[in-house]
Amino acid sequence: MFPRLTNLGASSFGEDADTFGDTLFEAIEDAPRGHRLLFKQQTVNELRTVMACSDEDIERISWAVLGIDPTAEVEEPPNWGRFPSLRAFWSAVLHTFENDPEVQAGREIDPNA
Repeated sequence: MFPRLTNLGASSFGEDADTFGDTLFEAIEDAPRGHRLLFKQQTVNELRTVMACSDEDIERISWAVLGIDPTAEVEEPPNWGRFPSLRAFWSAVLHTFENDPEVQAGREIDPNA
């Protein structure tokens, strides 16, 4: 039901999420990188759907698509960070994708231009 979020759960927010950033916040900020505009737009749509759900449904969706628990206090890596709730986590992810320059422009941007 959420193929883009599942993809992020297998990569940016998977068991090796720390390879995408030194902190959970960095992993979120880096999540849009390396993805094409269509993926980013579809991710925004999926995230808006998730945000319209109840907290109970967000919990079910999160455990189905995430490889990590963004609300857990983890020891490794140090200073990883955590979110007070899954809703807060997904809200931060949505904010990052909505504010991606390509999503804002509505077109792919050539990094070499």
